[in-house]
Amino acid sequence: MKTDICVIGAGPAGLMAAIGAVSERISVTVLEANRAAGRKLLVTGGGRCNLTHDATIDEFVRAFGDAGRFLRHSLHEMSPEAIRTFFHDRGLPTTVESDGCVFPAKGRAPDVLRILQNEVERSGVRLLCESPVTDVALQDDGFAVTTPAQVVAAKRLIVATGGLSWLGTGSTGDGYRFASALGHAVIAPKAALVPLVTSEKWPGDLAGVSLSDVRIRLAGASRRTVSSGAIVFTQDGLGGPAAQDMSRLLADELADGGHIIALQIDLMPSVQEAELDQQLQQQMAASAKKAVSNALADLVPRRLASTLRKLAGCDGDTPAGQIRKETRRALLKLLKALPLHVTGTRPLAEATVTRGGVDRRQIDPKTMGSKLCAGLFFAGELIDVDGPCGGYNLQMCFSTGTLAGRAAARQLAGL
Repeated sequence: MKTDICVIGAGPAGLMAAIGAVSERISVTVLEANRAAGRKLLVTGGGRCNLTHDATIDEFVRAFGDAGRFLRHSLHEMSPEAIRTFFHDRGLPTTVESDGCVFPAKGRAPDVLRILQNEVERSGVRLLCESPVTDVALQDDGFAVTTPAQVVAAKRLIVATGGLSWLGTGSTGDGYRFASALGHAVIAPKAALVPLVTSEKWPGDLAGVSLSDVRIRLAGASRRTVSSGAIVFTQDGLGGPAAQDMSRLLADELADGGHIIALQIDLMPSVQEAELDQQLQQQMAASAKKAVSNALADLVPRRLASTLRKLAGCDGDTPAGQIRKETRRALLKLLKALPLHVTGTRPLAEATVTRGGVDRRQIDPKTMGSKLCAGLFFAGELIDVDGPCGGYNLQMCFSTGTLAGRAAARQLAGL
């Protein structure tokens, strides 16, 4: 089969690439290994699909750190505002939550996928599911893309296969193999947004307990390494957006293994320590006959209150009104700087995003085209680019996919 542009992968980056590339004069074929497109998209944002973040392009660039400059051109090609307009114009309004995260107004990921699939169909893109690519090779007029059923001859090739996160959605890492075969360097994949594993065992007793707003920092660090947001205690450590963002900041150190990284969690970041001390004193006085953990339960979840009481060395039967000053100070310290020691992360297969991938230094940021292989383009998580929680990574997929598709089409048209 012949096609002008072949896209490998029908995730958010691949679908946007196809939509951006197709026209009456340019044929586009998308090859997807799974039985249906967008499988990973359906589980993002807890099934609600955190589309993007309510931030400027400059703020996006800063959020991606060292990789931000690489993304600037693609973010102008498909900005956070533009992607919201894209969905709104097709009948899917969005809403901005208090933390800046943008979701479909009804909070349903299938609605997002339906819009993309409808646009692909309307545009005339040929989408072939259950078509895993087994080999990619150069040929005289482009590329030979091999599947079990056929060889697709394409003038241009866009690889948007994703990384190695969430293996249960069909991620295989095959895109790394294709990139290597075509001459590209691949930086070893590792987990970026993933739950943390701690040496302490007590988080397991709190599995499922969550807090909506904490601040995590690297203990004793000279550099500013801080993440904020929600956390949830797990059987072996800490999950939730704030923990996952911290895992991204420490990804390289944690991937090396053998490190124990000390963290401190401010459980009440909106309250200054002196003010919180006053609150504690008032709380203990007002609940003088209650057990200390019961008095603390007005400030934090009950199970966490019991754990904090134990960590402070306070007997379970001690009435709040009889708490000693040093014990109250110990509780205060735990509330403002709860110590945890991270020994690693959950496996890459459980990560939300992959760190590593195709070396972005070998990709033209103005087109997402290869600097090494004419006619080859990359998009999405396959590239060595990762951002924080909050819709940043999905926006990156939309933006790089759109740019890759449009650039490939412009190149074919001689523009």
